[in-house]
Amino acid sequence: MSGERNSGAAGWPALDYAADHDTYTTCHLVLQLIGKLPLRLHPWENHGWHVALRVAPHGFVTRTMPGGDEPAAAGRHFSAELDVRAAVIRVACENGSSWQVPVPGRTIAQLHGDLGRILAEAGLPAPLHGGPNEMADRVPFAHDHRPRAWDTDAACGLHAAFLAADRAFARFRSLYLGKSSPSHLFWGSFDLAVTRFSGRSAPAHPGGIPNLPDAVTREAYSHEVISAGFWPGNALPDGGVQEAAFYAYAYPTPAGLEEAHIEPAAAAWNAALGEFVLPYAAVAGSASPEATLHAFLHATYEAAARLLDWPEGLTVRRPSYGQPPTDLPTP
Repeated sequence: MSGERNSGAAGWPALDYAADHDTYTTCHLVLQLIGKLPLRLHPWENHGWHVALRVAPHGFVTRTMPGGDEPAAAGRHFSAELDVRAAVIRVACENGSSWQVPVPGRTIAQLHGDLGRILAEAGLPAPLHGGPNEMADRVPFAHDHRPRAWDTDAACGLHAAFLAADRAFARFRSLYLGKSSPSHLFWGSFDLAVTRFSGRSAPAHPGGIPNLPDAVTREAYSHEVISAGFWPGNALPDGGVQEAAFYAYAYPTPAGLEEAHIEPAAAAWNAALGEFVLPYAAVAGSASPEATLHAFLHATYEAAARLLDWPEGLTVRRPSYGQPPTDLPTP
């Protein structure tokens, strides 16, 4: 299937969280499953960046992972991908070998078992322990026998939205001269995020995120951040956003941030989340979606950076292709 039901102008498809939520949940759980692999096969990187997924042309993929220390796996490398167009989990190895696990009609327990089996048959490590993180309903993967919905058109539409957001976030990231994350997808909260850092340490985070160790949260927020991201919908019990949306926040949250004037007009402060939220529909439906989104990204960053008294001279005005930017701040 081609995703035509969700096609939209300029690569920004219409999304329907209410209609497609069940497929989005299946995508989320599958990404949680493959996301467990780099968690245990790479050493910890600051802010958990080693576990983040990348948006790929046909889906979402892990970083390249080592095959392990066993003699049969020595020198081996592989990745795991959810290919939403083919509706499969694909494992690809450096020697050209690949294996697929079909997603439609399968329970999470069946996908967990099938993925573990093909990794074992390939002589690759399969640390697929436990269950999902940052979800209130945490059934272990191996015991989640509930039927799961899969609509390829819905999955392709969602992926197209992630591709559009990733493209815009990558350009936004290029304008920052300080430490910044890439645009990458965290499978726990199922959001694409790009985060800027001042370089200063931050107060200890209080933690309390469902099914996420507080130590992970505190390490992630060990330093001041101004972050933006994209959710397909955040169905939290308190303050959830029941539609696809962009968000922006700062940690620590400076006094008065909620009163800042933010563009575009559709953006608003969500007091329950402590973040600015901009509906995806307001971006996708605008005359210039990327310009609309960039207005939000710049306005939220500038407001938070001003209130947090971040150093000046950390941004440039426009992306540069093929050479370093020409508008670098002068010493």
